[in-house]
Parts: sequence; structure tokens; C-alpha cells
Amino acid sequence: MGRHELLPADTAGTEGTAGAEGAAASGSGVVAAAGTGSAGTGRAMPGPSPEVEAERRAALRRHKAFVTGLLVVAAAIFIGCAWWQAQPDGAPAWVGYVRAAAEAGMVGGLADWFAVTALFRHPMGLPIPHTALIPRKKDQLGDALSGFVGENFLNAELITEKIAAADIARRLGEWLARPESAERVSAEAGRLLGNAVAAVDPEEAREVIDRSVIQRIAEPEWGPPIGRMLAELIEEGKLDPLIDEAVGWADRAVQGSEELIVDLVDQRKPVWAPRFVNNLVGEKIYRELAKFTADVAADPAHPARQALRRRLVEFTRDLQHDPAMIARVERWKTGVMTSRPVREAAAAIWDRGSELLSEAAADPDSALRRRIAGLAREWGGRLETDPALRDSVNRRVVGAAAFLAENYSDQITGIIAETVHGWDAKEASDKIELMVGKDLQFIRLNGTVVGALAGLVIYTGSQLLFGV
Repeated sequence: MGRHELLPADTAGTEGTAGAEGAAASGSGVVAAAGTGSAGTGRAMPGPSPEVEAERRAALRRHKAFVTGLLVVAAAIFIGCAWWQAQPDGAPAWVGYVRAAAEAGMVGGLADWFAVTALFRHPMGLPIPHTALIPRKKDQLGDALSGFVGENFLNAELITEKIAAADIARRLGEWLARPESAERVSAEAGRLLGNAVAAVDPEEAREVIDRSVIQRIAEPEWGPPIGRMLAELIEEGKLDPLIDEAVGWADRAVQGSEELIVDLVDQRKPVWAPRFVNNLVGEKIYRELAKFTADVAADPAHPARQALRRRLVEFTRDLQHDPAMIARVERWKTGVMTSRPVREAAAAIWDRGSELLSEAAADPDSALRRRIAGLAREWGGRLETDPALRDSVNRRVVGAAAFLAENYSDQITGIIAETVHGWDAKEASDKIELMVGKDLQFIRLNGTVVGALAGLVIYTGSQLLFGV
């Protein structure tokens, strides 16, 4: 990385990241262990809201100003004491103690300022070796953090041991069995379903319904499958109730039609026939027809019924094997499938279905939401009372966790390294400092205070031992 100017706190980036805080807090050992890295540009880092970031920047500036002010005070005390001791009349003995403490505190504060600053940039813009560690070594830092997470958190043996000891199935059962928990599951499931329905593009949904349902129905020939279905229904006797209903309806229609039949006969009589003859003929026809329909309705084995069944059987054969009948059904199918109601069916199905789903998902008292809550309580109770089910669920959870850890831990932890690699080096350093810089200022504070105390102790010891 090239030479950089010293950046004040208020020129840092605009975002921070909690993951960077953990990386920087892991200590300079991780950074020191890494090799040299690229400081090239990359994608922007995610971060908190502008309000939170502004608050963090203000806190970092306050801490920097306080610690820097303490260093300035130590320097001023040291200069004052040195000037006093340089006077012809000298200075009291206690001034030496104060000077020693101020001098050591100043040195300690400067040393820790250098150490803290060297993590994020070149101190005073000077390209001193082993400074600006985070910008130069962010890629190695990401690799080290990725490896640390993989070895210590996504270890298959550790994960399965922890999950097995947790008895997740029992805890889940206890939680689901509580009514408020079941209601929460129902609410979350409803919210998820509602969001899923809202996220679907209506045009795409209609196209899927049309392609998957409407067109699939229209693709095959209708005659043979309809014929096979009717043949099975006839063989199983499932059409007999329909035949009974048809025969009964015909009988009821004839029984109340005496006047209509007589009038029809009268309308078609020869002009020379007497009226009473026509009435006798009409009444005779009505009585014979009524007797016939009544006999058919009353006798399940009536020849007319048998003939109707035979005609139905022949019709099912024609539907399956007669090219003319099959073609006739296809023409009828084409007319039906090209009609406007069928062409608009996909849109109607989706519009109404999505509306019903959204309403059911949003309504806590809907049958759907009540069913989800009931299932949650039911499964919670079963997990509580059925040891075999609990053991089965626990084994599945442990097995799934072990499978993920063994087969996908590298991919999961690789996300950390890839993400860090993609960050802009300067921006990453800036934002990491924003996250942990406030705490690192306490290192400078401690260096100043501890240095002053150490200097005072050393000076006091030398005075006691040597009197100089």
C-alpha cells in the first residue's frame, strides 16, 4: 500500500460492521501472523444506520480528544518541570518526582499512540515498516477469521455434541405446547405466506397456471380417458344412482303431462277425425306412456334399463376406440378450451386464490390460521409426551447439523473470507477503527497513566538507592 496521510477521526467512513469488531478485538496477534495483502479497492462494507454511525463517530472523537489532551498535559508538565530545574536557583526536590512521572507518562502515551495508530494507518503518514496493518493485511485477516470460525464454531464433533446435549426436541415441544407459542407460530406462518403471495408476479402466476393446468388438460385426447373412466364407473355400479335418478325424473315428468300429451295429439289429428276420437287416442297414449315409465322406475331389471346400460357401455367403447367419436369429442374439447371463460380461467383462479390466501393468512380466526395453531400445539404435545418421537427428532437434527458442518463448513466460512476480500482496504480499516477505536483509546490512556506511575516508581527507587 502506498503512503497515506494521517486521517482525523471525522474523515472515517460512513458505516461500521459488527464482524469487524470481533476481528480487531482478537488482538494484534492475528494481524501480525498474517502476511502482506492487497490494499486495492473493493465493494462497500455494510454498516449501521447514519444516526448510529454519527453517534459512534462523536464518541470516538471525544475519547481521542481526551486521551490526546492528557498527553498534552503530561508534555506541558514535563516542559514546565524541566524549565524550573534549569533555573539558577534550581527547583524543590519534589519537582524531580513530578518531572519523572510526566516524562514517563508522555513516553508511554506516545508509544501506545504509535501502536494503536499503526493498526489502521501509517503514523504521521510515514511508511514505517509494520504499520497500517489492517489495510495491508485485511485479506489475511479475513482468511484467519474464516479459519478460526471454521475450526472453533463449525466443527462437526463440537456442533453435534452441543446439539445432542441441548435436547432440542423436548424444548421445542414445551414451547409449541404453550398456547401463546402456537399463536405466534400461526402468526409468523401467516405473515410468511402473505409475503410469499404478495411477492409473486401475477402475470407469471397466471402463466404458470395456464401452462401447468389449463394447457395440460387440453393436451391429451379426451375421448379415451373419459371412456375408460365411465367404463370403470359402470363396472363398479357407480352410475346406477344416476340412471335411477334419470328414470325417476322421466316418470315424474310423464305423470304430470296428461293434458300436454292430449293437446299434442289433438294438434296433430287429421282434419276429418272427430274430437272425441282424438281425446280417446291422446288419453290412451298417455296411459301407456305413464305405465311404461312407472314400470321402468319401479323395476331395476327392466329391459329398458338394461338397454340404457348397454347403450352406455357401447358409448364408452366408442369413446375409447371409435375414431369418429374421438374426433367429435376433440371438436367439442376445442370449442370448450378456446372459449373466453376457459381462456380467462388462469387469471381468475390466481386472482381469487391469491385473494383468499392473503385474507386467510392475515385473519387470526381463519380456518387456515386456526389449523396451523392447532397443528403446532398438537406437535408440541406429542414431542412432550412421546420419547420415541423426541429421540427421532433429535437424531434428525443432530444428523442434519453434522451433515452441514462436514460438507458445507468450508463454504459457510468461505463467505467470511470472500466478504473481507471484497472490502475496500482503506474503508475497511476506517470502519474497523470506528467500531473498536473508542476502546483502543483506553490503551493510550493506560499507557500514559501506567507510564507516569512507572516513571515515578523508578525515579523514587533511584533516589532511595543512590540519592541522585
